[in-house]
Amino acid sequence: MGDGKFNPRIIVFSTPNCGWCRKLKNYLREKGFRYRDVDISKDAKAADDLVRKTGQTGVPVTLINSRSIVGFNKKEIDRALKIIN
Repeated sequence: MGDGKFNPRIIVFSTPNCGWCRKLKNYLREKGFRYRDVDISKDAKAADDLVRKTGQTGVPVTLINSRSIVGFNKKEIDRALKIIN
């Protein structure tokens, strides 16, 4: 998790070897947001939930206020973070 204020409305689905996942999580930390990190390589149920909720099998996928953002899309992430900030 990041060092800023924890926000349970931010969930990042990731895997340890995903470079874009690391960039995304660093970006959230730099912005001062904490998040729940879900490693889908270790949690099969979470991986199934991700596919069911978003239709995505790849990572990163970020849920912000239940809004799904696929990949490391700074513009969409910033737009969604403004809603909860």
